[in-house]
Amino acid sequence: MPEQLLIEIRVRPNSSRNKVGGVAGDPPRLIVAVQAPAVDGKANEAVIKELAKAFDCRARDFTIVFGELGRDKRLLVQGDLVAITKKYSELLSDPKLFY
Repeated sequence: MPEQLLIEIRVRPNSSRNKVGGVAGDPPRLIVAVQAPAVDGKANEAVIKELAKAFDCRARDFTIVFGELGRDKRLLVQGDLVAITKKYSELLSDPKLFY
């Protein structure tokens, strides 16, 4: 059975480009900027696609468990816990790193 990691993100919809990286807020949340508007779940779909690219996982490995309608979200990520944790730490630690 795959292991899971709970990650916290802050979504920035209507951005000029899609990108993942950096930190916002307290507690620190991973920033996910998407071009999609926050209408009819389009931003959530775009967020999951960008996270899947950044973590080198499938989109179905991500599940929103909190914040479906807000900018601050918690997601469960399934997969190799060591690899996911390492990538999450890398994305959080370097504010200039964007995937």
